[in-house]
Amino acid sequence: MTTLTDLAGYLASESADEAVKEVVVVIAQACARISRVVASGAILGNLGAAGQVNVQDEEQKKLDLITNDILSEALQGCPAVAGLASEELEAIETTGRQGGFLVTFDPLDGSSNIDVNVSVGTIFSILPAPDGQIPTEADFLLPGRRQVAAGYAVYGPQTMLVLTLSGGVVAFTLDADGAWLLTHPNLAIAADTAEFAINMSNQRHWAEPVRRYIDGCLRGKDGPRGKNFNMRWVASMVADVHRILMRGGVFLYPWDAREPDRAGKLRLLYEANPMALIVERAGGKATDGQTAILDLQPVKLHQRAPVVLGSANEVDQVVAATAA
Repeated sequence: MTTLTDLAGYLASESADEAVKEVVVVIAQACARISRVVASGAILGNLGAAGQVNVQDEEQKKLDLITNDILSEALQGCPAVAGLASEELEAIETTGRQGGFLVTFDPLDGSSNIDVNVSVGTIFSILPAPDGQIPTEADFLLPGRRQVAAGYAVYGPQTMLVLTLSGGVVAFTLDADGAWLLTHPNLAIAADTAEFAINMSNQRHWAEPVRRYIDGCLRGKDGPRGKNFNMRWVASMVADVHRILMRGGVFLYPWDAREPDRAGKLRLLYEANPMALIVERAGGKATDGQTAILDLQPVKLHQRAPVVLGSANEVDQVVAATAA
């Protein structure tokens, strides 16, 4: 039986900054703990609503709060972290340290799935912190290409940690003893696909170009695309993107008319940017329909964006359809 490399062994071979590796280890340890907390949610009485809403005006689940606390406390204790920002918190938190790194995160993506035992996850992004000063909110507003690392954990049939540091994308699986073992050393997204992920219940609210693209897919071999498509939708970005990373596909969460003043649903700093870095490093593409996600300039902490990402040639098809 082949002996698998653990996270420590992988990081030892990586050329990334040692302080970045330190942050990754802290996040990985927190995600291992979150995996256990999520798995025992029903046993410990941690399922269901928390009875309050977050800054996004979304109903929080008990596990949203618990997982947010786990990550926040872990990062506050990491010497390389100067500040952090969470999708669940209105304002940034600082650690009192200067320099090092900033971390943004969605502590439990797809929390609407918690109570029905469907995959959820944690998304994180690591950014450079300013030298010589305590970070402010403005210091978090960096384009996605400034990320020094990004990743996510998916809590499903197996708990996995997907990570990009200096280049490429790798995935680790959590074993029964709590160790992260390298099981996927070189993840790559196929350029072509016949699978898309979108919430079809919102179809009537989409802009016409998006409806036109999806209609072309649904018409199959007899339509303009000349091939049959499958549709998948988990309602957890982590799970939908993980499937694309493993076998190709395209994920769409476009603007819709229910909230016309909002650019999109997904948060740029906590979801779109880290996932876009992972997807690009795996050979795919990520765009808001016009501009590469990683080139967008954030202007506020909880900024939203429309997102199209996945297999490069299919993302190009979406862009072409929406530009027509």
